[in-house]
Amino acid sequence: MKTTEDAQTARSSVGNCNGCPHRRDLLTEGRCTPGDVCVRAMSGRQIERFFRVNPALADDYAGDSFWERRAIAARYLSQKKLLPLIQDPDEVVRRVLAYRLPIEALDALIEDPDREVRVTVADRLPADRVERLATDPDYLVRQYVARRLAPGRLFRMIRDADRQVRVTVAERLPVESLGLMRDDPEPEVRLKVAERIRFEEVGALLADPDWRVRARLAERLPLEMLEPLREDTDPDVRAIAEDRLVRAEPSQPE
Repeated sequence: MKTTEDAQTARSSVGNCNGCPHRRDLLTEGRCTPGDVCVRAMSGRQIERFFRVNPALADDYAGDSFWERRAIAARYLSQKKLLPLIQDPDEVVRRVLAYRLPIEALDALIEDPDREVRVTVADRLPADRVERLATDPDYLVRQYVARRLAPGRLFRMIRDADRQVRVTVAERLPVESLGLMRDDPEPEVRLKVAERIRFEEVGALLADPDWRVRARLAERLPLEMLEPLREDTDPDVRAIAEDRLVRAEPSQPE
């Protein structure tokens, strides 16, 4: 049995052809169908199907009062109609713009209040322009910056407030600068440092409080540097160091 809510939903999903500017052409030509392919319906799927069939009409709906109609139309808008929507009050519309605007126009969205908009901008901007987002208040935006910024420019992000951002920095930072991250408060960051740091700069990592960091060093350090790890407090670290040293000993003749 249908409820009142079901009936209201059904009515809202069927656009009213009365007063619709397309009833005399598109409707008769089969390019719109009430309840299925309809720009007047309060249904994103129907609106999407309408613009898929009639993409040239998207420009007519760039200023529509219904946010979802504007957002869907924005996927099909001509480039000249995109720029005026940068100040659109709805973030869903601006998210579409972030994907579709020409690269040279993306600077206008760098300080957009919506995180998803700024993430898309950080993902699309050329590497030499993405640094402007390195101090973004949202960690996810900065994470994208850390993935795309030129390695030589990552120095400014080694003290980022977010652990995962710093992990990414430690993965990409030039090895010459990795020593600056040896004392990071997060073991996940120091583990990445231990995987790449130059042997002569290992320093305090040999006594790192996290056994995983010391184990990684035991796996990659030259044999002549393994002696301290042979006496490590963790049995797994000692075993790795000992195993490498034993395997390196020349075999005794029988």
